[in-house]
Amino acid sequence: MADAAVTSAPSTGKRRRKVDPDGLLPSPYSAGNALKRGDLVTRLSFLVFGLGNLVRRQVVKGLIFLACEVGIIAYLATTGQQYLSKLPSLGTSAQTKVKVDGFWVYQKGDNSVQILLYGVMALFVVVFLIILAILSGRSAYKAQMVMSQGKKPASFMQDLRSLGNENAAVGLMFLPTAGIVVFTVLPLVFMISMAFTSYDKDHIVLFKWVGLQNFGKIFSSTSGDINGGLFLSVLTWSLVWAFFATFLNFFLGMFMAMIINRKTTRFKGFWRTCFSMSVAVPQFVSLLVMNTMLQHDGAINRLLVNSGLVSGPLPFLTDATWARVTVIVINLWVGIPFTIMQVTGILQNVPADLYEAAILDGANWWQRYMNVTMPYIMFILTPYLITTFTGNINNFNVIYLLSGGGPTPVGSSAGKTDLLITWLYKLTVDKSQYNIGAVVGIMTFIVLAIISLITYRSSGSYKNEEAFND
Repeated sequence: MADAAVTSAPSTGKRRRKVDPDGLLPSPYSAGNALKRGDLVTRLSFLVFGLGNLVRRQVVKGLIFLACEVGIIAYLATTGQQYLSKLPSLGTSAQTKVKVDGFWVYQKGDNSVQILLYGVMALFVVVFLIILAILSGRSAYKAQMVMSQGKKPASFMQDLRSLGNENAAVGLMFLPTAGIVVFTVLPLVFMISMAFTSYDKDHIVLFKWVGLQNFGKIFSSTSGDINGGLFLSVLTWSLVWAFFATFLNFFLGMFMAMIINRKTTRFKGFWRTCFSMSVAVPQFVSLLVMNTMLQHDGAINRLLVNSGLVSGPLPFLTDATWARVTVIVINLWVGIPFTIMQVTGILQNVPADLYEAAILDGANWWQRYMNVTMPYIMFILTPYLITTFTGNINNFNVIYLLSGGGPTPVGSSAGKTDLLITWLYKLTVDKSQYNIGAVVGIMTFIVLAIISLITYRSSGSYKNEEAFND
């Protein structure tokens, strides 16, 4: 019945409607059609939510629309408008104290963080109100068209049942999408907004909009603790770290997995169990133990000195170059077992007929590796490598727990092994530079988004999936 309603809906006949990649036509019950071809009740449904449904005997559906509108307008008229009206200034009233009956009484002032957060939330509510208005108009238009064909509009129970059948995508994706909006998009917009304010250690309670001033500060050539040179240094090291942490882990892990997977290797289960055990140990425990062992008077330096291999303690975490090499090597110990587990599963699923065909063609082991094994692994693991690369740029645990970002030059806000993510943490938690931290967060997001999009769209996983399967 629903399909019949769709196909009989009015069409302009002037141009062909666009079809999505799955061959589905767009819904004829769009907001534009509702405004152009809907009757007066349908058009009023954009202002009085659910009116069209109530008139056309969809009482429960209409009441739900109306209740949502009343609730949202009540929120905006009471709490929402207070924060929306202060959002342009972020508050101007400071806390004051007055003497009442001989006692000082503090009068609460504005709180800019609260105004910014609840102001952004109010803007989201306004957007939701607009979306709800569109849904109300579309629903009213659909009911109008169904009744014009002499049919009865769907009841509330029929609509509910459709969420488990033809509209299952809407029913199942609503809650996850709402969660993303509330827990990801809203904090992201709040964080981005903070980058355009003067929210720092000198303006904790009251701050204001400053435009692009913070972006200019982080790219400046001044000699302060935050400048363009320091940002480029941290960014460059973050990319270098991510490159080595990703590809050394991948290739060494793949090498180990291939050795274990060879037919001539005995006790395969034992070797895999050993690496699985290292994965089971909590990462932060391993890193804290390594941090203790690599100190100036730690176990490793004592062992080297006592054995006569070195004349004095090695600066594992106190020299910039030593510290950078050390964190990369320690990360291999932490990361290679994960790669072995990943690659082992793929190696065991490479089609045997590919190897047999290569052997019949006279291919040696290197040619089989380069033309069969490697393309198969790279095709499957390219998305994994991209996510690992981006994850390593944001690898807070390894750097913070192992080196703490140090060594840190005097007067600098970032150490020689600090990544963008650990620098952001220090700026916000240690130095209360929330606005600059937000700028670093935005720049990190931009860098990761560009790298991920370019890499993935250039990979065989994105471009040649069907060709590979063939």
